[in-house]
Amino acid sequence: MSERAKTRTLVADPLSGAVRRTVLPGGLRVITEAVPAMRSAAVGVWVGVGSRDESPRQAGASHFLEHLLFKGTKRRSALDISAEIEAVGGETNAFTTKEYTCYYARVLDDDLPLALDVLGDLITSSVLAAADVETERGVILEEIAMTDDEPGDVVHDRFAEAVFGDKPLGRLVSGTTESVSAMSRRQILDFYHRRYRADQIVVAVAGNLEHRAVLRSVRAAFGPLIGTGHEVAQRRAGAAPPLRRSRTVVDARDTEQAHLVLGSQAYSRADQRRFALGVLNAALGGGMSSRLFQEVREKRGLAYSVYSFGSHFADTGLFGVYAGCAPGKADEVLSLVSTELSKVAADGLTAEEVSRGKGMVKGSLVLGLEDTGSRMTRLGKGELLYRDLLSVDELLTRIDQVTPDEVAAVAADLMARPMSLAVVGPFAGHDFETPLGWT
Repeated sequence: MSERAKTRTLVADPLSGAVRRTVLPGGLRVITEAVPAMRSAAVGVWVGVGSRDESPRQAGASHFLEHLLFKGTKRRSALDISAEIEAVGGETNAFTTKEYTCYYARVLDDDLPLALDVLGDLITSSVLAAADVETERGVILEEIAMTDDEPGDVVHDRFAEAVFGDKPLGRLVSGTTESVSAMSRRQILDFYHRRYRADQIVVAVAGNLEHRAVLRSVRAAFGPLIGTGHEVAQRRAGAAPPLRRSRTVVDARDTEQAHLVLGSQAYSRADQRRFALGVLNAALGGGMSSRLFQEVREKRGLAYSVYSFGSHFADTGLFGVYAGCAPGKADEVLSLVSTELSKVAADGLTAEEVSRGKGMVKGSLVLGLEDTGSRMTRLGKGELLYRDLLSVDELLTRIDQVTPDEVAAVAADLMARPMSLAVVGPFAGHDFETPLGWT
């Protein structure tokens, strides 16, 4: 091959081991973090394709493919794939999101070459047999039905639908019963060959390892893909345009509890305001000391679960508040949440709240790096989604630099945007009021 691998050592901080990154011919990226004190290793294959990359006819293809890759390769049956990892005490699984798919394994450090070989085999050489397509179609339809039985999960899907409408980010990751039932093996196979290219894949590994040894294993396991990138230009579907008016989506069903999500479009991964949003989110609804928890649960006992959340995509994001309460209390809870959001929009947070929010964000970041799986996830998402891995010290510094004025500006900006509401519960014909001056 005329193109050579390019390796560089990333700056390590005291809380991390040595981090090295190699770009192999075709664009496949390998990033490792050596943690000599561990006796385990976690490996993740991160593929830059998710449900937002699907056409309406392909809805659910990424998730369907995630299932099928475990059904057998030219060298291994479905039983072989699971048995080889479990025989050494390891575990392997996968998950699909709106923007990426991840296949991962966690094993003893001595068994890392085996884990890389198994994952590389299923990523590069899956058979996608017709019989397996039909078997997994049934499994996925059952999974969709199971998820639909969880109203606390459904309300988040309805919220995305309310904010993004019929745009890709508003659709279900799993696809619908109709799209999954109609999808052919040829469609899935075409999606596989077009999307699983070297330049769309990051192999992230953390644990007791040596970078050059990992590279040797990756070259052997992913050989069919190396050098195959850049052949098919893929265009990611754009996000929904900013909403000009609020939307309310009510999923009326006979549930014991009402599930509410109120929120708006927010910031992309690249937006520097995400750090201030993280602090705002932590102080507003991130723990038992947060405003929402105190006002809704502790003082009034209106809900068992209430929290705020934020999520970031390539070109937009979401911010929202969830509450689960008795159906008869839904309007009261919604009004109270809206009042608290209005207060934050008008006055920001106190200095004490900002300080506590920073501490929560920093603690969550650092404490989340205590196992190899979490470290691997940080590497994979950092490389695939951000194309730049900030060190832990850099991240902590960015959080410390957030000012009360920045938090107040973010709160005012988000609460001034059209707010959308998703509701799941026994509310057929119920007319929800429009707080926060919705238009």
